[in-house]
Amino acid sequence: MDNPTTDISTGNATLDAILGGGLTGNRIYLLDGNPGTGKTTLGLQFLLDGASRGEKGLYVSLSETKHELDAIADSHGWSLDEIDIYELVDPAESLDAESQYTMFQPSEVELGETTRRMLDRVESLNPRRVVLDSLSELRLLAQNPLRYRRQILALKQFFVGRDCTAVFLDDKTSPDNDLQLQSIAHGVISLDRMPAEFGDERRRLRVVKFRGRKFVGGWHDYEIERGGVTIYPRIAASYNELPPNEFGKLLSGNESLDRLLGDGIEPGTSTLMLGPAGVGKSSCSTLFAATACGRGERAVVFVFDESKRTLCLRSKGLGMDLTKFEEEGLLEIHQVNPGAVSPGHFAEMVRQAIKPRADGSRVSLVVIDSLNGYLSSMPEERFLQVQMHELLHYLGSCGVSTFLVVAQHGMLGHAMQTPVDASYLADTVILFRYFESAGSIRQAISVVKKRDGGHERSIREFHMSDGQIKVGEPLSNFHGVLAGTPTYTGDKADLIKPRDGDE
Repeated sequence: MDNPTTDISTGNATLDAILGGGLTGNRIYLLDGNPGTGKTTLGLQFLLDGASRGEKGLYVSLSETKHELDAIADSHGWSLDEIDIYELVDPAESLDAESQYTMFQPSEVELGETTRRMLDRVESLNPRRVVLDSLSELRLLAQNPLRYRRQILALKQFFVGRDCTAVFLDDKTSPDNDLQLQSIAHGVISLDRMPAEFGDERRRLRVVKFRGRKFVGGWHDYEIERGGVTIYPRIAASYNELPPNEFGKLLSGNESLDRLLGDGIEPGTSTLMLGPAGVGKSSCSTLFAATACGRGERAVVFVFDESKRTLCLRSKGLGMDLTKFEEEGLLEIHQVNPGAVSPGHFAEMVRQAIKPRADGSRVSLVVIDSLNGYLSSMPEERFLQVQMHELLHYLGSCGVSTFLVVAQHGMLGHAMQTPVDASYLADTVILFRYFESAGSIRQAISVVKKRDGGHERSIREFHMSDGQIKVGEPLSNFHGVLAGTPTYTGDKADLIKPRDGDE
């Protein structure tokens, strides 16, 4: 027989990692959450994992019938044939008039009878894993906190003494915040479900306590899918899982733009593309990705605001054939559905996308286009900037460079506003602006921040035409850039000459 304190799996590999290796054997655990959060699904996964290892499992149900449990298992493609399911409440018996008590309070008889029947079943089966669903029924039968606590303590001593690991489910139907169980259980896992005003509701999981074990704290997003519960752990749990890349400086392939940036961008850093809509931020970030692919490096683009098809067509018009790089396996484009992604899910998408392939190839660059779409997809989320900081720190620790696109609201002047201040997160900030010259609207680009080296302090014209991106020479007679209303007062001959037909 295995050591009673040997770690055992919860049946969910990600949850095992969050717990620091799984559950400590021969202990009792509390899994609580409101109805619909997936407690039963996780409980069944725990028992099914034991069955796959040849361990006997017992599911004690005080609220759901065997038929309902079979239906849940069938929805996930599981079979419960290897698990003993014991229904403690017989509906036919409970409705029988002769079974109703008249001389004693029903709870005085039913609590003892319910407990006795459950313990008899455990003794006869001698399981290694037990799930009790749910404690709210025992709480109602006990009627007072003292009696309830004593009953749970008695159950704890019974299970621990039998070399059995038990998971108690609680649906939080008590009107008070009952901490009785949390103080008794060896570990507590809490499930939560938050409805959204638009889009899919968000489910999240938190390890409240685990005695004698270091675990990954905080909330972890998860979803209930066919096959069980899919957990998206905080990206902090994955720090240092990959050694840093050994790529050199990132170059755009445009000599003037690279010179503006001080001969490229250091690997593992983050770059913020900031400016109004349509000024060229996305095209410039895509240029860095396409150039990296042209050098044989891998790149990943996450698109929130436009379709993958539109991105490929727009880029092809500027001389960047993204479809070709995709076919060669050098580029991945992920179109993110704004209404169906939680912060944890998105972080997990990024983490999976940068994993090394079987041939050892690594991703050198990730583009997130844009943070506006990321924020809009999760308008009710708090602390998104902190979550983004965790993501950037993780990518940096892996040596992956990140380009963040942020579209400012408004087009010109003081009316322009930034939906999220991510400038302090980024190592490099590239500012795009519109400016007026001789009745024409033109675009300007400048680097206002670069932590890891020197850069030009000049302002250059930025132009997209003739199937390419052009960056002009430094423009000296320029005023009002930071105010949002740049005005060029120099010689028009210094500007990029438009092609025939352009204004």
